[in-house]
Amino acid sequence: MQTFLIDTCIWSYRFSEKRKEHANVIERVQELAPDSILGISIITWGEVVYGHKAVRRDKRIQAEYLQFIISKGPKMFYVDDRHTATAYGELRASLFEKYAPKDKRRPNTRPEQLIDPVTSSELGIQENDLWIAAQTIVKNLTLVTDDKLSRIREVAGADLHIENWAKSPDTPTRS
Repeated sequence: MQTFLIDTCIWSYRFSEKRKEHANVIERVQELAPDSILGISIITWGEVVYGHKAVRRDKRIQAEYLQFIISKGPKMFYVDDRHTATAYGELRASLFEKYAPKDKRRPNTRPEQLIDPVTSSELGIQENDLWIAAQTIVKNLTLVTDDKLSRIREVAGADLHIENWAKSPDTPTRS
């Protein structure tokens, strides 16, 4: 049995019939083993709700998405334990060590001295992606995304399993 944590972009493609990636996502879902589990992070849920409310205001797609969530009931994953928080902290620390500007890496610096802390932008990541990656690692899931996540992949290494269902099935997707 394999559990897939579906990222925001893949959920979006699933419900956007006009997108070229839509057919690929539908095909990949249909090819899954019967005991496969589709999951959604509470973080992704928040991003989707934001997208429905602030960005895309198509009531039909909103209704279809909510009906799917209610009827198919993808497993919800929460950020609710110290293991996920620890994995997040370790990933962020690795990103800091590798990508933070040199002038912000001062030894023995107290937090209150960091008037201009290193931002997610400076680390080349999106904060939500880092939390989702931490969930994926801790729960031993496969993250399904169309995002590159190159810096997160680099520091996470083999612990982070990713597939891209937006690409055609004959394109290698597992990393």
